Amino acid sequence: MAREKIILVACGTGIATSTVVATAIEEEMKNRGIPVSIRQCKATEVPGMVDDVDLVVSTTPVPQGLSKPVITTLAFLTGMGKADVLDRIEGYLRD
Repeated sequence: MAREKIILVACGTGIATSTVVATAIEEEMKNRGIPVSIRQCKATEVPGMVDDVDLVVSTTPVPQGLSKPVITTLAFLTGMGKADVLDRIEGYLRD
């Protein structure tokens, strides 16, 4: 079985928006057969939490130069481009 991948989901406050995004990612990756664990935080907390995650997904800009890949997107809120973002997430997690 594949190793569980850890995704850090960030938004401005680390509460409402990140919960919507986290739920959508978790459900879709489960459907694609990729075990994930989701952590949520404020965008300002990302640099201190990035070391032991595989991917960062944020709805707001996060500091540059992080050691992990970052996807910044509003697709989970607008619905526009959501399938493409989910494909990108899968691509990072399968590598």
